[in-house]
Amino acid sequence: MNQTIAFQGLPGAYSDLACRAAYPGWTTLPCPSFEAAMAAVREGRADLAMLPCENSLAGRVPDIHRLLPESGLHVVGEHFERVEHCILAPPGATMETIRRAHSHPVALGQVLNLLRNTGWQAVIEADTAGAAHLIAERGGVEDAAIASSLAGEIYGLNILRRNVEDEAHNTTRFYVMSREPILPPVTAQDSVTTFVFRVRSVPAALYKALGGFATNGVNMTKLESYMLDGHFTAVQFLCDVDGHPDQPPLRRAMEELRFFSREVHVLGCYPAHPYRRQQAEAAE
Repeated sequence: MNQTIAFQGLPGAYSDLACRAAYPGWTTLPCPSFEAAMAAVREGRADLAMLPCENSLAGRVPDIHRLLPESGLHVVGEHFERVEHCILAPPGATMETIRRAHSHPVALGQVLNLLRNTGWQAVIEADTAGAAHLIAERGGVEDAAIASSLAGEIYGLNILRRNVEDEAHNTTRFYVMSREPILPPVTAQDSVTTFVFRVRSVPAALYKALGGFATNGVNMTKLESYMLDGHFTAVQFLCDVDGHPDQPPLRRAMEELRFFSREVHVLGCYPAHPYRRQQAEAAE
């Protein structure tokens, strides 16, 4: 392996930060889109791809659920990255000189208290790292970017203030994708299995399909629905459940799911990230 991991965005994006945190020492490969990051793995230009799937504040990341089943890749891991927004500005700028804050719309929505208190104008950019790149090229003392500390380091911007997000629990979850599946041992504790399925368009189809998880004591941590090909009656579900497909409880639940479903596609099984246990312990 050449130890390269692809991500969507420019250098300094939060996905880039996640790659470096999860795979220190690896080369990160910026890509213009999620599709391009997946293609880099399929074509052998990268070993893995780091793809955001959900955020604790913003919810589901658009398009990921649609792209995963058709990608030809496998989910081999997950990563949780704390989102710590910084105010980045060119040399000479201060909190008093700034008039406009540039960033991705989701990031701007996560610093509403800052915008309200400063009176700065919010300016939407394609992504956080792109905003930092733009501010570095533009210069001046009236524009700042809301982005990661890594983006500030890469583009030579000063950090005027750290951790300006409204909520301290702002965290993004990522799927790690590979060309080949890398299954944990059946005996491994804290495995997660990700799959998609389609039920028949008949009454109680979803209830019957999911019944096996309840009767076999399998914990479902994610269940999302979305339309296929623009048809309101063609619904597919993306799920995460605790367990390994070869462990008896999950194996029996998946057998029942297949009986009541038109299609089931397991995307991967992988070790649960330690953040999951930390969250569960904190909730107790």
